[in-house]
Amino acid sequence: MAFSQIRLKILPSVRCLFDKLVQIKVEGLAPHRPVELRSKVVDDRGVVFRASARYRADDAGQVDVCRVPSLGGSYTGVEPMGLFWSMAPDTPHSKMVKKDVLSPTLVEVKALNGETGELLACETNEREYMTEGMKRIPLQEGRIRGVLFIPPGKGPFPGIVDLYTFGGGLSEPRASLMAGKGFVVLALAYYRYQDLPKNPQSFDLEYFEEAVTYLRKRPEVEGPGIGIISISHSGALALSMSAFFSGISATVCINACSANTVIPLHYKDHVFPPLPPIIDNITFTDSGLIDIRNALGDPTLGESRASLIPIERASCHFLFAVSEDDHNWNSSYFAQQATATLKDHGKETFQVVSYPNAGHFLEVPHMPFCASGFHAAVGAAVEFGGEAKAHSEAQMDLWGRVQEFFRLHLGQKSTA
Repeated sequence: MAFSQIRLKILPSVRCLFDKLVQIKVEGLAPHRPVELRSKVVDDRGVVFRASARYRADDAGQVDVCRVPSLGGSYTGVEPMGLFWSMAPDTPHSKMVKKDVLSPTLVEVKALNGETGELLACETNEREYMTEGMKRIPLQEGRIRGVLFIPPGKGPFPGIVDLYTFGGGLSEPRASLMAGKGFVVLALAYYRYQDLPKNPQSFDLEYFEEAVTYLRKRPEVEGPGIGIISISHSGALALSMSAFFSGISATVCINACSANTVIPLHYKDHVFPPLPPIIDNITFTDSGLIDIRNALGDPTLGESRASLIPIERASCHFLFAVSEDDHNWNSSYFAQQATATLKDHGKETFQVVSYPNAGHFLEVPHMPFCASGFHAAVGAAVEFGGEAKAHSEAQMDLWGRVQEFFRLHLGQKSTA
C-alpha cells in the first residue's frame, strides 16, 4: 500500500453543526484491504469516548461509510454516523458533557491498517453549536439565570424556554442548536448555577413564571405565545408551567413524569409534594446497576394525587416523546396517564411519539448513547435503558419532530 496516497475525507466539510450528518470516506487503499476506523472525543470534563469499526475496501480501494457496511466493532452494517453515536466512555457510567458551546466538539477519526494496526490517515471533525451571527447572551435579569440564544436575521422569532434535567447547572447544546433553526431560546438554569441555590428544599414555580414573562417581552420574540422543551425531571415543571401560566402555546415533554418528583414544588399558596417512591420496586441489573424504572407508583391513587400536575388546566399543544425502554422511570405510562387526563377533559391538543428500544436521555442527533449514569436523586449510578442504534435513530427522528411541532404551534408565521 502506498500510504502517502491514502486520504481520509470528512464531507462536505470538516466543520459542521453538531446535528449534521457527515460522510466519512477513505481513498487510495489497495482493493479489498481490511481497514479499521476509530473515532475519539474528549468531553468538557476530560472524559474520553471512543468507537471503532472494521471495513473492507471496495474494488476501487475506497471505504465510504455511507455505502458499505461495518463488519464488526462498535456497530455493524451501513451506519453513516455510527462512529459518532456508538462512542462509549472510557470511564463507566459517563454521559458526554458539553459546557462551552462557543467551541466545537472535536471528533478525531483515524484509519488504520486492518492487519497491522498502522495509522494510515487521520482527520478531525469540528462539530459546532453556534451558527454564524447568532447571539449568546448570559442572563442575570432579576432572579433569572441562564443563557439567551438569538438567531441571526431580522426576526421576530418564536420563543422557547429550554429546561434540562435533574442535577442542576446549565446545558446549552440543545438550546443553541435549536436557535440555529430560527427560534429565540432561553436555556434556563434553576439550581446549582451561579448564585442559585445548590441544594434547594423546594422549587418555586414563580421563578419560571418570571422567565416566561421575560422571554415574551423580548423584542426579538414573536407572540402571542411561547414554547417549552423539557426532559426527564423538568417535564413536570413544563406541565406545571403549561397549567398555570398564560402565554404558553406549545410544550414538549421528553421522557417526563406527569407528577412532581424529588423536591416539593410551590406555586403561590399551593404545594405539590414529590411523588413518593416505592422502595420495594427498585431492582438491580445483572451487572449490579440500580434499576429504578418502577420505583414511582401511580400518581392518580390515594395520597399520591397531591403530586399530580393538573394538566387539564393547560390550553397549549403538547408533544410527549417516550422511550419504551426508559429505565429512569416508566415514561410511557406517565404519558398515557397525562393524555388520558386531557381526553377526559375534552382536550385533544396533544400527540405522543413512542420509540421502541430507546433509553432515557433522548438528546440532539449523534450524541453518544448513554446507557447508565450517576443519578443525582439516587446518589448512585443507575440503568437508563435502551439500545445504541435504536436510541440514535430516535434522537434523529425526534429532533425533526420537535422543530416541526414548534413551527406549527408558535407565532403567526412559519420559521421554515
